[in-house]
Amino acid sequence: MKLSEAQQKFIQGWGQLGASWGINRTMAQIQAVLLLSPKPLCTDDIMERLQISRGNANMNIRELLSWGVVYKSFIPGDRKEYYYSEKDMWELAKKVSRERKKRELEPLVRILGEVKSVEGTSEEVKEFRKVVKSAGSMAKRAESVLDLVMKLDENIFFKWMGKKK
Repeated sequence: MKLSEAQQKFIQGWGQLGASWGINRTMAQIQAVLLLSPKPLCTDDIMERLQISRGNANMNIRELLSWGVVYKSFIPGDRKEYYYSEKDMWELAKKVSRERKKRELEPLVRILGEVKSVEGTSEEVKEFRKVVKSAGSMAKRAESVLDLVMKLDENIFFKWMGKKK
């Protein structure tokens, strides 16, 4: 298989993985392009590689920057902004875990805290409380696992999981 074909398959696969994690497919593909590049790329390079519009590229690059998985770089004498990706996969997993917790889990925990004091004694209220309590318990366990992932060293994590790298 030629490098260009392998790279394209990787970019498509990374995009599908991102989509299954709830991340915009194009956002994941941009990150894949940056992961594979040995040097920082400008927006024009990314647009050309993925055949996407400037607006789409800019919006997704900003989101990748906000997730902390892509960084901005400048080349002396060039006015363009260049971007490169976090390439350490363990660090990438930790950053994604941190963002998913902040954007998804913490709002759920907050909502569950607000609705758990629902008033009433009907069967419907009892069922509601039961579901909220169960969801809260699941959310707290998920939060604990994410906190552990973010704190642990890669070697310790995989040793803890009983798997080899």
